[in-house]
Amino acid sequence: MKHRIGIALVLLLLICGCAQQQVKKETLVIFHAGSLSKPLSDLSKEFKEYMKEKGYDVEVYLESSGSVDAVRKITDLGRSADIIAVADYLLLRDMMYPKYIDFYIAFATNEIVLAYTNKSKYADEINSSNWYEILARDDVKFGFSDPNRDPCGYRALMTIKLADYMYGKKIFKELIENNTNIRAEDGKIIVPPEVKTSDKIVMRPKSVELLGLLESGVLDYAFEYKSVALQHNLRFVELPKEINLKDPKLEEHYVKVKVFLTFKNKTIPAKPIVYGIAIPKNAEHKDLALEFLRFLLSEDGRKVFERNYQEFLPKPMCYGNVPEEIAKMIG
Repeated sequence: MKHRIGIALVLLLLICGCAQQQVKKETLVIFHAGSLSKPLSDLSKEFKEYMKEKGYDVEVYLESSGSVDAVRKITDLGRSADIIAVADYLLLRDMMYPKYIDFYIAFATNEIVLAYTNKSKYADEINSSNWYEILARDDVKFGFSDPNRDPCGYRALMTIKLADYMYGKKIFKELIENNTNIRAEDGKIIVPPEVKTSDKIVMRPKSVELLGLLESGVLDYAFEYKSVALQHNLRFVELPKEINLKDPKLEEHYVKVKVFLTFKNKTIPAKPIVYGIAIPKNAEHKDLALEFLRFLLSEDGRKVFERNYQEFLPKPMCYGNVPEEIAKMIG
């Protein structure tokens, strides 16, 4: 009898051990826009818990950069990622589809604001009517991200050029042309391969890298996305809808302005801000990437983004050969 009990215990231990070993360890690699760092970090934690219920131990590796850089990691450097999420879905269309991705989804929106802190010069004076006059003052430093690498950078240029039309003044010339080697021919902004700036302007590869300079007082103002400003408890000037690239109804107005990236021989029209996401063809964990995409597009995923002040589109838009399970979700 004791012998049988002993065998049963051994078998039970073996079964338990096998059950524990059945937990599958996986790694998911995501290249993403800097402005998506906070929502994707929070979403990844919830996704990890969600996948535990399915018997997976998932490690999500998030690699932040400007969106143009994120795309070029795959197209130019041949690196592999399971998900790519960018601040401008048109980069997926124009630089990746169909060679590097089979489909892409436009899913979230944002707007350009002028972020600052209590340390910023004239912080108690600046508003949505005089912001460009404050930036033009000799003792004020402002910044934006590199337009060759980050959509927030070329969108900052679009916003400033659109201000010319709104206010009827040469704001772009005063703020940009007088302080950089970027030029505008009517509504076409020409960005050289290497942007050079005066001491008045600070530029970084991605917009979120300007936040520390703002908070330390080295920089007075920075063009950022509204979601990022809110996530970091920054003060900001809400810019008029005619220039903040938020309103879909103003697309025909925005498109008066275009940015030409010389290094890519690529023209980018000013359009309402829409984020995009895709699964690259060279993804090593495509099934897991699809699970993540489903989770992001679910009600739980939407709530994570909304908690981080990142608005979803009322209805995400699909392009290309979208997997049936994703297409059904969106409807």
